[in-house]
Amino acid sequence: MGWEVVIGLEIHAQLTTKSKIFSGSSIAYGAEPNTQASLVDLAMPGMLPVLNKEAVRKAIKFGLGINAEINTTNVFERKNYFYPDLPQGYQISQNDLPIVGKGHLDIENEKGEIKRIGVTRAHLEQDAGKSLHEDFHGSTGIDLNRAGTPLLEIVSEPDIRSAKEAVAYAKKIHSLVQYLEICDGNMQEGSFRMDANVSIRQPGEPFGTRAEIKNVNSFRFLERAINFEVERQIDVIEMGGEVVQETRLYDADKDETRSMRSKEEANDYRYFPDPDLLPVVIEQGFIDAVRETLPELPDQRRARYIDELGMKEYDAGVITASKELADFFEALLEYSGNEAKLAANWVMGDFSAQLNREETELADSPVTAQMLGQIIKRQADDTISGKGAKDVFFAMWNGEGDDVDALIESKGLKQVTDTGAIEAFVDEVLAANPEQVEQFKGGNEKLMGYFVGQVMKVSKGAANPGMVNQLIKKKLS
Repeated sequence: MGWEVVIGLEIHAQLTTKSKIFSGSSIAYGAEPNTQASLVDLAMPGMLPVLNKEAVRKAIKFGLGINAEINTTNVFERKNYFYPDLPQGYQISQNDLPIVGKGHLDIENEKGEIKRIGVTRAHLEQDAGKSLHEDFHGSTGIDLNRAGTPLLEIVSEPDIRSAKEAVAYAKKIHSLVQYLEICDGNMQEGSFRMDANVSIRQPGEPFGTRAEIKNVNSFRFLERAINFEVERQIDVIEMGGEVVQETRLYDADKDETRSMRSKEEANDYRYFPDPDLLPVVIEQGFIDAVRETLPELPDQRRARYIDELGMKEYDAGVITASKELADFFEALLEYSGNEAKLAANWVMGDFSAQLNREETELADSPVTAQMLGQIIKRQADDTISGKGAKDVFFAMWNGEGDDVDALIESKGLKQVTDTGAIEAFVDEVLAANPEQVEQFKGGNEKLMGYFVGQVMKVSKGAANPGMVNQLIKKKLS
């Protein structure tokens, strides 16, 4: 019996404002517990919320980035539920009239096809505080620093049909919010969290009962959680049971989801307009001003790299998926004299591999874009070989200096490009290997690699490999 998977994602992106959505408290990460919670955040009697204009601007920016409707009148409502780290006993959110209406995002599915995923809405709300279970000897500590941090909750249509599609969509949103500079996307700090609504059905049948997997904070865990949940639901149904609507948590250590609580419906939250906040009316001029600030978005940058730089689609997609990496690549182009192919090879190859090996963030790389750009420039003008370029790169990485030309000189890495000098090396190698020369002339062209290797050995790696190839072919033809 074939089952169809139906998935919708709810993504919570913390907005990069300086203060909270309804108070002036800082949202800086890492402060001592409860040092960034004002009387408003603590819900003390008589305290009134005041809306953060910058949060509104960033929400609109996201809506424009996904070609969504911007609701010029939107309303904040109280979502009522009890949780220890929710001081008010309700969350200020949006329900019937969110700031961002229907939009869409295009992803590439497993077949390499472009698939459009609908975005139902994106609404503003306040984050809750944080419950701390460590070091309290059977009790729970409450840190309200996060309470009131502005969130944009991005709700997709149930258009996603596999765990891999879910990851592709989540990665696209993650990339977009960073390009728009509305969220830093830091999953370890909880700035970007994902909930997955998962159900199964027979193709063509109505949607099945869904389970919601809460607060997943990595793309790898998202894929694993969905795959486990799909198998669990199939087993339940095929064993004669029924899937119940509930909220589940993913346990990464056990690679399984487990029940957390029965899933609430919207009417359980008893939404009603917040009497302390007037409806938000947005003028078209404000929306137009936000539109003027939109940067070049990932898909646009990817298309430019393909059209103007002649890059392969895959390479352009990998580089533009991360704003930080794409910005680094742009800097390499500037410092290398627009050597796009070499720059792409370095970014996707040795440079990224070294970052991963050393578990180093791009921002903390000891080799800057200017340094690597100069290496690429010297590789492109044949001052150094590809191997020599790597030698300089690792010397810089290990703190041996930041002057490319000085390192090339001190390490004797400058390539020999003088035809006469290289010809002398070639003659020496051919004279020393008469048997291999006869075999090559007899049709064994695989020996070309042997000859090149011998010349490089004799020249101590200094001869230009391209010139070596040409001269050997000329002399043996």
